[in-house]
Amino acid sequence: MTMDDAPAPAGDNPRYRLDPRTIEMLVCPVTKTRLTLSADGTELISIVARYAFPIRKGVPLLVIDAARRIDEEEAEALRTRPGPGN
Repeated sequence: MTMDDAPAPAGDNPRYRLDPRTIEMLVCPVTKTRLTLSADGTELISIVARYAFPIRKGVPLLVIDAARRIDEEEAEALRTRPGPGN
C-alpha cells in the first residue's frame, strides 16, 4: 500500500463531518448545557462539566466512558475563545 492508497483521516472525509445544525441540538449528558466544538473538530466539549467527548466518524460519543476530563486551564481558554460570530 502506497501513500496514495492510504485512506484519508476521518477528519478529512466530508462524509464524517458533523453538521453544525446537529451540534446546536446536542447538549452535555451530564449538565444538559451547550457543547462547544474543539478547534480541530475532533471533540465536543462541555465547559461546565469539564469533559471532552470524542467525535468518531462523524458520530459524537456522548458517554462518560468515552470522554476525557479537561483541566481548568483548558476550560478557561475555551470560555475566552471567540465564537463563530465574533
